[in-house]
Amino acid sequence: MSITILGIESSCDDTSAAVTRDRKLLSNIIAGQEVHRAYGGVVPELASRAHQQNIIPVVHSALSNAGVSVEEIDAVAFTRGPGLLGSLLVGTSFVKGFSLAQGIRMLDVNHLQAHVLVHFIQNAQNEQPGFPFLCLLVSGGHTQLVLVKDHLEMEIIGKTIDDAAGEAFDKCAKTMGLPYPGGPVVDQLAKKGDPIRFRFNKPRIGELDYSFSGLKTSFLYFLRDRLKEDPDFIGKNQADLAASLQHTIIEILMDKLLQASVKTGIKEIALAGGVSANSGLRQAVTSAGADRGWKIHIPEFRFTTDNAAMIAITGYYKYLKGEFAMQGVTPRARMHF
Repeated sequence: MSITILGIESSCDDTSAAVTRDRKLLSNIIAGQEVHRAYGGVVPELASRAHQQNIIPVVHSALSNAGVSVEEIDAVAFTRGPGLLGSLLVGTSFVKGFSLAQGIRMLDVNHLQAHVLVHFIQNAQNEQPGFPFLCLLVSGGHTQLVLVKDHLEMEIIGKTIDDAAGEAFDKCAKTMGLPYPGGPVVDQLAKKGDPIRFRFNKPRIGELDYSFSGLKTSFLYFLRDRLKEDPDFIGKNQADLAASLQHTIIEILMDKLLQASVKTGIKEIALAGGVSANSGLRQAVTSAGADRGWKIHIPEFRFTTDNAAMIAITGYYKYLKGEFAMQGVTPRARMHF
């Protein structure tokens, strides 16, 4: 018997709803929030207000596009955390009401775990990974190396001790005067620049952990000193700066991924998270895979950013194990596997 899941994602500034039937994706609707561009970053209060406005239309569109009635939904999955608490509250509150009204079960989902499980959506273009595999999970708020033993059994074997790679992209881009979000803009500029024109400090962190705060500081001081010599330095060297920054971040990410593969002996490698959309990182992983005999799994671009499809597919696996949430469940701004 098929299992039809409604997924709800509201961890940050995207309101998303998706419908899956078993592992097949029937719809995936995302409503963004342009209001944050003017502030150069996500404003939590504005985000939660926008979620309140968007969530009902988004759910209606997801059900309509899927050709599924409310009565056909077997359970509703939602992001419990981590994320912005106000945003998570909107999604959690909606799901509690929906669950009570329809008399169906709830499935609370870890947002980071869901990024990894996006690879198991049946109609994704790429073949699903086999267990165990390593996943480099890179987003605006998180940078982790995850050992994936089963759909719901994961172990973080490396993580950032300060800032995430996505933060480094966005904050360095802001320093250059680029619009928010800066990561995609840096990626586009980098295609036209020289990746070894400028050198920036790379951290020396033990084991498989990451650090990006030193790189941000190095980049800031580098620009400060150059701007004293030439006020138009950024404008004249924008593409090379972007390419060199991106090259450094990718080198940091790849160094620990290579170490993790050697240490664990695992050659099945996956990418996940918003930064996995970066063309330079995708190419670096693909090239390393060709050189080292890795089997590579890179998500479709539509599944790299926050989306409800990944929440629904995670909910599906939790449904199979009977891991349901109670009405007393509360969202968590911080949450581990």
